[in-house]
Amino acid sequence: MTEADNVRAIKLAVVGHTNVGKTSLLRTLTGDVSFGKVSHRPSTTRHVEGARLSVDGQALVDLYDTPGLEDAIALLDYLERLDRPGERLDGPARLARFLEGSEARQRFEQEAKVMRQLLGSDAGLYVIDAREPVLAKYRDELAVLASCGKPLLPVLNFVSAREHREPEWREALSRLGLHALVRFDSVAPPEDGGRRLYESLALLLESARPRLERLIEDQEKQRRARKHSAARLIAELLIDCAACRRSVETTAEQEQQAVEALRKAVRQREQQCVEALLKLYAFRKDDVSTSDLPLMDGRWGDDLFNPETLRLMGVRVGGGVAAGAAAGAGVDLMVGGVTLGAAALVGAIAGGALLTARSYGGRLLGKLKGRRELTVDDAVLRLLALRQGHLLLALGVRGHAAIHRMELTTPQEQNLAQRQNPRAAHPCPCPPAMVNTQSARQTESG
Repeated sequence: MTEADNVRAIKLAVVGHTNVGKTSLLRTLTGDVSFGKVSHRPSTTRHVEGARLSVDGQALVDLYDTPGLEDAIALLDYLERLDRPGERLDGPARLARFLEGSEARQRFEQEAKVMRQLLGSDAGLYVIDAREPVLAKYRDELAVLASCGKPLLPVLNFVSAREHREPEWREALSRLGLHALVRFDSVAPPEDGGRRLYESLALLLESARPRLERLIEDQEKQRRARKHSAARLIAELLIDCAACRRSVETTAEQEQQAVEALRKAVRQREQQCVEALLKLYAFRKDDVSTSDLPLMDGRWGDDLFNPETLRLMGVRVGGGVAAGAAAGAGVDLMVGGVTLGAAALVGAIAGGALLTARSYGGRLLGKLKGRRELTVDDAVLRLLALRQGHLLLALGVRGHAAIHRMELTTPQEQNLAQRQNPRAAHPCPCPPAMVNTQSARQTESG
């Protein structure tokens, strides 16, 4: 292979029967939800479309989406009749004669587009709907494609479906001499799906290995960077919500207005995080639906010396009087300020740390002035963290060909909400793990 061949992009034709997920595979490999047109109707792709994978401005792989093969049985019969008396053409020569004839522009127009692209490519990815039975038309497709004389890598799509027939396809492919294949579900690909596919290609195209390895390395680097950025986005959401405070008069009307304002602020901030995560993973805003944070009614902490607060404070102060102020402040933060700084004040007096008393005296002053401070409950912060974590996991295994919306809820939301407030038994649709779901923590403030 020449030096020019080493620097040019590897050309890969994505081929297969109509409606097996060729365009879906391209969407997932390129991370582009808008590539091509995906539909349950057959023959959606009518022309060859291309996409390029580059690293640092250098093109490494050119992918070509081709129309679906529709009548391989008739095409194979036609090809076998093209040999003239006394001649025996090999596969590429027979296809060349077919492409020069009128049938390539009429009856077999779509198949001719596929053959031209595969002949001009370095290799082909033969996409298989693993849910389909192994039929004669698929065997004939493989026979026609093999006559191009190009390496073929079968890609088993939709292997996440319960009704897949992977063992049957493996056996059928091995009988046709195709022992190297890759499992790649374009809707729910494994995290290392791209790596496996390119490593399998490297076995068929040894000269292309350096470029494929570079692409693998770059995609791994991008994946790690996305995870780091996603963790930062979620951390910023939690910090912002934990720091969100509303100081209000102690009238019923203003209290309710404050609760609603906090609800709205938390919902909006969570939605900002959701949209940022979707953008980070190159999905659309409408790819996920969010339910409201459950039980956003909150509670007002009127009791300056709540028994549970005192119990917690007693445990924390048990190490000695000198630790009193620090322990009290910790309690005050742990219970969301329900103690209004009383724990810290008592601890400060016991430990002689008057500066701590000054820091928390403002809350007591707010109590005397008839004002309250509304903050986000710890249960809601846990809920936010788990919902975003659930979304992050879903994004990590979602292919860009997926068309169903993700639900930003988890299965235990309703159960845990009922555990905290058995009377609030409103239905809540859900997927995997959530925590306490009581929503706003309301504390007295200055």
